[in-house]
Amino acid sequence: MEYRYIGKSGLRVSPICMGTMTFGTQCSNEKEAFAIMDKAYEAGVNFFDTAELYPIPPTADKAGITEEIVGRWLKTKPRDSVILASKVAGAANGWFVPPIRHGMTAIDSFHIERAVEGSLKRLGTDYIDLYQMHWPDTVVPIEESLKAFDRLVQSGKVRYIGTSNDTAYGTTKALMTSAYKGYARFESIQNNFSLLNRRFLDELATMAEKEQVSLLPYSPLAGGVLSGKYNLDKNAKGRFNDYITSPNVRQRVMAARFLNDRTLASTQQYIQIAQKAGMHPVTLATAWSKQFSFVASTIIGATTTEQLDASLAAMNITLSEEVLNACDKVHNEILYPMG
Repeated sequence: MEYRYIGKSGLRVSPICMGTMTFGTQCSNEKEAFAIMDKAYEAGVNFFDTAELYPIPPTADKAGITEEIVGRWLKTKPRDSVILASKVAGAANGWFVPPIRHGMTAIDSFHIERAVEGSLKRLGTDYIDLYQMHWPDTVVPIEESLKAFDRLVQSGKVRYIGTSNDTAYGTTKALMTSAYKGYARFESIQNNFSLLNRRFLDELATMAEKEQVSLLPYSPLAGGVLSGKYNLDKNAKGRFNDYITSPNVRQRVMAARFLNDRTLASTQQYIQIAQKAGMHPVTLATAWSKQFSFVASTIIGATTTEQLDASLAAMNITLSEEVLNACDKVHNEILYPMG
């Protein structure tokens, strides 16, 4: 098993991370959730990611259920054998209002403290290995946020910190603030990254390389599009088909970005590339997302144990130059809104 370090931290993680955001909704059976995590663990996955906001889609009555499920599963394993990541919900002035703490969230000392105490209780542990800001706060100064995160590190409740859904500017400013003030720094950034969403390959990639901040890509299958299920059936069950008619404008915009004629055309070609290389399209997409030097671990998801097979198959795969060039050719020939 190849293990990689996250940033400049002492966290050594498997190249695949088990994401848990479906546990409690799309995967409503706790026994199945346990089976999924067991299968990943037995395959060599030592990195598990969750959040106080989960499961997705987030609702006030279900927030925290995923952490409770993960916490009960965690008791069946030696704690030191699992690298556990969680997140504090971003600010209510962000891209949506999280249904937590009555929609009044912020990345300030009060909310960070409340969030971590709640997560530790639900997870049934006295420390979190990687604690992340789910998305930035555009109002609270990053200095205040980092000061609060640093107190968690100094107290031993958190080992390392990271950010998510962040920009190159925001992450760089945070790193500069940490260096100037002597606070714990962001060791990771968890952003959307896939064959259909390569936006990280701009100044974000440069920042990650130069500053040794590891990317933890989420949604390597572009919300399931790269599995090819929508190519087989445009009405296939999936969150993007649910989002198309959603009253939530942001959900409709997200569905339109990831599920359209151009992304389906690209996916069809990626399927052909995978077939020629003798692998499942899910394996190709997952392997592609983890093959960059700035990536520490790619976050996968599942609602059934069967879905894990193709993702886990990418664990020890290194794509050939021929396959990578073929993927780049598809990207360059068919452009989509996310670039």
